[in-house]
Amino acid sequence: MKTIRKQNSIRAGDRVAIAVSGGADSVALLVLLLELRAELGIVLSVAHVNHKLRGDESDADEQFVAKLARKHELELHGCDAPVDGRAGLGIEAAARELRYDFFRRLAREGHVTKIATAHTLDDQAETILLRIFRGTGIRGLAGIHPRIVFKQQGSALGEVVRPLLGFRRAALPDFLRERGQVWREDSSNLDTVFLRNRARHRLLPIIAEEFGEAAIEHMGELAEIARAEEECWEPSTQYPVSSTQYTAFSASRAKFDVGRLLAFPLAAQRRQVRAWLEANAPDLKISFRLIEDALDLAGEPAGRKMEMSSGWNLRRGRQELLLESEAYKGREAAADYQYKLPVPGAVEIPELRVRIEAQVIDTGEFPERERGQLLNLELMPAEFLIRNWRAGDRYWPAHTSTEKKVKELLGDRHATGARKKLWPVATAEGCGLVWVRDFAAPAAFQAPPGAAQAIWIREIGL
Repeated sequence: MKTIRKQNSIRAGDRVAIAVSGGADSVALLVLLLELRAELGIVLSVAHVNHKLRGDESDADEQFVAKLARKHELELHGCDAPVDGRAGLGIEAAARELRYDFFRRLAREGHVTKIATAHTLDDQAETILLRIFRGTGIRGLAGIHPRIVFKQQGSALGEVVRPLLGFRRAALPDFLRERGQVWREDSSNLDTVFLRNRARHRLLPIIAEEFGEAAIEHMGELAEIARAEEECWEPSTQYPVSSTQYTAFSASRAKFDVGRLLAFPLAAQRRQVRAWLEANAPDLKISFRLIEDALDLAGEPAGRKMEMSSGWNLRRGRQELLLESEAYKGREAAADYQYKLPVPGAVEIPELRVRIEAQVIDTGEFPERERGQLLNLELMPAEFLIRNWRAGDRYWPAHTSTEKKVKELLGDRHATGARKKLWPVATAEGCGLVWVRDFAAPAAFQAPPGAAQAIWIREIGL
């Protein structure tokens, strides 16, 4: 109760859906909030997503959660969301994206005001360690946030809250045993193929053994410190990145005034450069080393140049850093494009410097996890139209709750500038949009299970 009060995450009158997988953590959260609901003055329900990853075991989890909801006379919000091979995401990331799509839908449709998930202090420690090893900054050290606010058109829609973030995972089974409550064991949690499981079962036990259990708590404290630092900077920093310091993004170039940049303290310089690069080169992989190299370049004579990934270059001008991309050069007034794509066949898109192909493939040779990309051969015409998206275009990727404007989908992916304007889609006569780069095919047009052949649309760089 003390943790919930400190977070100020659950208040009287809230309609809270508890995300219950069936495991000990989420079942403990359910039992805890059932015990506290009268004191808190909240209305509870249960949310469960079946990703169909473990066959009968996943279905048994769903049945267990449904029975638990009935036992406590709670409304059950259920959703089947099989994990597909969307946008190159791994299984865990794709599953998380599907769950949070479902949570947003519950909030958007007014079923709940908050969704409570059972992340623990151990989850926090795992997250911080993985981010450190992969490379991170203060933002990454903030780890799992106690609250995430869903927004729609700038207005708060609902929240995800984490009431157990201050609790150790090991305490939860004992909490359940004391109350005679059983739970389900997820066999995939023991599979060390997943990086997080290796951190959970190999790394954290060694840390606790060698440095004491307090080391796990100290990582949670580090996350709180980092989160407070970020919150201090983000809304109204003493060193804001504004249009007086750098030009707005044009399709080929953005500028940053070197004199203003170097006048800041070092910590502010780093934040300024990161914010500038994120705003103007959203596809650029930004690292600590890259930021340091950019700051070194700012101190060099005019004319020096630094090559970066994704076709971006950074050049020292007379009084500014210039961010340039050959891929987008000369496209400040990028025009709409459209090309016919036969099936099977290929077409070059010079605006994107890619070739887009429509292949008829044997589905048996295609990876199972990526079949969500395949289109039904029987429903598709002999020709597609490849073009950039237009205002008013709408698309409904499989396993999402509703159709959305393409503009909103791209906004969720943080696409900006010419990259956003030139984003390719495919239309089919009588079907509308059937393909959008990096999104799953619409469920209505996906190749059905058991189909021997299907259509695969893919991009190849030139």
